[in-house]
Amino acid sequence: MYTGQFANTHPDRPAFIMASTGETVTYAELEARTNRLAHLLRNHGLKRLDHYSVFMENNNRYLEACGAGERSGYYYTCVNSYLTAAELVYILTNSESKVLITSTAKLDVAREALKDCPHVTLCVVVDGVGESERIVGLAEATKGLPDTPIADESLGTAMLYSSGTTGRPKGILRPLPEQPPSQPLPLFHFLNMLWKYRNDMIYLSPAPLYHSAPQAAVGLTIRDGGTVIIMEHFDPEQYLALIEKYKVSHSQLVPTMFSRMLKLPEEARSKHDLSTLEVAIHAAAPCPPQVKEQMIKWWGPIIHEYYGATEGLGFTACNSEDWLKHRGTVGKVMFGDLHILDDRMQPCPKGTPGQIWFKTATPFEYFNDPNKTQEARSDDGSMSTVGDVGYVDDDGYLHLTDRATFMIISGGVNIYPQECENLLITHPKVADAAVFGVPNEDLGEEVKAVIQPMPGVDPDSDLAQELIAFCGQSLSRQKVPRSIDFLEELPRLPTGKLYKRLLRDKYWGKGESRIV
Repeated sequence: MYTGQFANTHPDRPAFIMASTGETVTYAELEARTNRLAHLLRNHGLKRLDHYSVFMENNNRYLEACGAGERSGYYYTCVNSYLTAAELVYILTNSESKVLITSTAKLDVAREALKDCPHVTLCVVVDGVGESERIVGLAEATKGLPDTPIADESLGTAMLYSSGTTGRPKGILRPLPEQPPSQPLPLFHFLNMLWKYRNDMIYLSPAPLYHSAPQAAVGLTIRDGGTVIIMEHFDPEQYLALIEKYKVSHSQLVPTMFSRMLKLPEEARSKHDLSTLEVAIHAAAPCPPQVKEQMIKWWGPIIHEYYGATEGLGFTACNSEDWLKHRGTVGKVMFGDLHILDDRMQPCPKGTPGQIWFKTATPFEYFNDPNKTQEARSDDGSMSTVGDVGYVDDDGYLHLTDRATFMIISGGVNIYPQECENLLITHPKVADAAVFGVPNEDLGEEVKAVIQPMPGVDPDSDLAQELIAFCGQSLSRQKVPRSIDFLEELPRLPTGKLYKRLLRDKYWGKGESRIV
């Protein structure tokens, strides 16, 4: 979120626009806001390499909350805005944050969490007023502070946390060299090239700003002198309308957003001019091949897929043409050195699934968790993994199969549920789907599906049998769900990540446990 030279060369250019209100903040104003907050944090005693956290919904102060750290040498942690107070306590404590930046919408949760976080000595409410020495309003706290840079500017960066879909979230710490904020980390030079960013681009951001992909995309847009359109939350019809309204050139989505747009009525899908869109990137979760094919038919060759964990171990990329040739791929390796290994750390043959390992392309560690860091590395420390499973085809393209932790072992057969999920989501009566293993006395595990029906569809036994028969037409018998349950809504994050463990735990006698 570093405005850099553009605050001087293009001070009146919009840095970002809020989608719901049209509020516009120029480069000059974003520069001034960011500098005032940087002075506040420095005056509060934060030093280079110190940590603070941001806990907010998408709003008009989010970018400066990050930008202040990026130009002051801090690690800033953008926290999932849907967390409970107890979950927030864990992140604030684990990250060793000294300051919390929040909003009035999240203040009740923040206030409750602060009771158990004595190390957080200042809470800044971006759109509110102060209520104590510890909880202050941003406007009041920064009044009279300089709108020029602090004297000792240096590069800062985000320390984001993994989603926690399979266990406790982990802070991902990258080494932070002492250099000017105008010089980003090498990883971001690569992403800038991969995503084809340029000066004066218009980027539409439909996802939560606490997530790694929007963080990187928005930050690079600002560094390149573009304009960001920030959606407060994703709405498929509004998204299409915004492309036309602002002549959007670039965007980044998750597969769930594709699915929701495809299920709009044809009239709603075709009423807006999308011709200015040059690049549409999707990531965060594998895209069902059937969904990807429909999107390419609709949007054409502008869709690009990339795979890369928050850890930044490496990246693969794939354009629409290559994807159609290698159906289901997430691309060829563009950054890092990829290996597909079996349980004995031996290479898997072409076409055979195994765990995905990268020769570490960018160094990282899990903050304050040496055991997790060691678990993610090979014995010699040369490779890292996040537990994803996939295979490489004859042409060197990577295909994701699933997460190792989601694999079902039924009667000795390894089943990756993603294949079944990809199929179910294409059924016209299905809004969302989760597939996982549940206990079976004879087989150890059996395949279970939990379905979120489309609005107006009755979730009854007839629908369950219809969906089981539908799966049986395309999948081998052992991959077909033996039973189907229904929920009004699946626990999926706005980033597209599914909290599958929350669903699975209920069937393994673990009750209503939450992931924190």
